[in-house]
Amino acid sequence: MTYSIAACDLERRQWGVATQSKFLAVGSVVPWAEAEVGAIATQAYANPRYGPDGLALLRAGATAEDVVARLTEGDEGRAHRQLGVVDDHGGSASYTGDECLDWAGGLTGPCYAAQGNILVSAETVHALAEAFEGSTGRPLAERLIACLAAAQAAGGDRRGQQSAALLVVERDGGYAGLSDVLVDLRVDDHPAPVAELERLYGAHQAIFGQTPRDEWIAVDTNLAAELQERLAALGYEGGLADTFTRWASTENLEERIDGVDHVDPVVLEELRRR
Repeated sequence: MTYSIAACDLERRQWGVATQSKFLAVGSVVPWAEAEVGAIATQAYANPRYGPDGLALLRAGATAEDVVARLTEGDEGRAHRQLGVVDDHGGSASYTGDECLDWAGGLTGPCYAAQGNILVSAETVHALAEAFEGSTGRPLAERLIACLAAAQAAGGDRRGQQSAALLVVERDGGYAGLSDVLVDLRVDDHPAPVAELERLYGAHQAIFGQTPRDEWIAVDTNLAAELQERLAALGYEGGLADTFTRWASTENLEERIDGVDHVDPVVLEELRRR
């Protein structure tokens, strides 16, 4: 009752999983990933232990194919399981048990494993794979969301939609450079979960995304005066450096500021909108 894609971007050193299901809070079960280790999707009559146990095997040097073999061979319920794995070198493997409900199956390629069960047809999984293969160069999170959207357009889960999730990891790529979790978004119960996941990702990028420094705007005398005026109108009194920092922190934009000599255009737009 789920489709998913586990994937990586070796150039950016990112690993992740995206999934959609007619199941409450699919993000609490299916996606698992660890920076510089790999990504795992466990679904169908899911065995949640495949996540941590599989990552432990990858961490110890096992390939994606090894992980699938070792996890399933010792599991008496393997006929009902489905699993996708991508390792630290971009190797991939997918497994579908003999008793998973139709349509069920998977496809693999360099840096991805796509799979689904209780689908309208095989086209859902083909759409996952084609969307991934055709989006090289874009950030991994964007590629994975696009994969979900393509899969849904191709038919998706034949029981309908309910939840979706996106997990992407990168060493020191998360909040304040102190976390490996780059993106972790979940839509637990929604009539159009993939569209809602895309909306949440847009909000996430507005707060945590990074604008190249050469695109930041120099704060000259006129812009400094505008910033001061707008901040004062919002009740922030004092020197520009202090008020700007306090406002940005209040609005959860602290990751997008660095002094007041230059300003991220996303931050400037938000202040003007306010």
